[in-house]
Amino acid sequence: MRKKVTIVGAGQVGATTAQRIFERGYADVVLVDIVEGLPQGKALDMLESGPVVGSDASIIGANSYEPTAGSDVVVITSGIARRPGMSRDDLLFTNMGIIDGVTKQVVKHSPNSIIIIVTNPLDAMCHVALESSGFPRERVIGQSGILDTARFRTFLSMELKTSVRDIQAYVLGGHGDTMVPLVGYTTVGGVPVSNLIPKARLDQIVQRTRDGGGEIVNLLKTGSAYYAPAAGVAEMVDSIVLDQKRILPCAVLLNGEYGLRNLFVGVPVKLGAKGLEQVIQLKLSAEEEAMLKKSAAAVQELVDVMHKKKAAG
Repeated sequence: MRKKVTIVGAGQVGATTAQRIFERGYADVVLVDIVEGLPQGKALDMLESGPVVGSDASIIGANSYEPTAGSDVVVITSGIARRPGMSRDDLLFTNMGIIDGVTKQVVKHSPNSIIIIVTNPLDAMCHVALESSGFPRERVIGQSGILDTARFRTFLSMELKTSVRDIQAYVLGGHGDTMVPLVGYTTVGGVPVSNLIPKARLDQIVQRTRDGGGEIVNLLKTGSAYYAPAAGVAEMVDSIVLDQKRILPCAVLLNGEYGLRNLFVGVPVKLGAKGLEQVIQLKLSAEEEAMLKKSAAAVQELVDVMHKKKAAG
């Protein structure tokens, strides 16, 4: 019997994620959105690609959560993007309400599911989902580190003209301009990247990684990245549904690891059938540790703003 994966939000990230998972064929997919006809149309279009791509999985669209019942994994991409004139707090509060409502529906229909959060601001939205679900930390995980790491590996590959598959790297911290690419742990074919690229150039690549999302927004003018984010989600779903126990950088609630507590921060974790199975502790340099603490402080600031809003009603 196939596993069941629900994607909430049939926009670019959600629909592309649904397509990637449907094409893998190991899970039946439900695509949910509040816009009538949108998830149904996209799901039917994907289903009709099945004979071409060789997938016998099912994919359906829905405007309610009843068809999602009993999902093993639920990916939440729903929310709004920041628009011109909108403050960071406006975005935060709007998406906070959306994630709270969606999460409660997920829990009602799939109480044993593992939730993957994609909505921004990512780390803050993970806190909302954790509190609204009442799930243990093992079953609420954020996707951002895989995307940030993929961008870092891409830029290094472009610089060195070598296969991306031979570049090992991790980007930790919050999903934003305080993210922490771990240069000291980055290798190309086992060779430390610092032996291959001068520091000044490496610093430029690190900065481009931090600005990666903004670079795409500036090029697209009317949207943001979705192909690479969807690929990152699919890799997480693979590791959970197939119990691959991959070591991947994800946002999880830390309970003292890396000197941080009660905060969602991106770190390397082992993902398996139970969700988060282990936080991998890397020994950081003093500089990397300071950057991670700075990144965590930026996340804490958003969490504090949300708690004040909640307390004020």
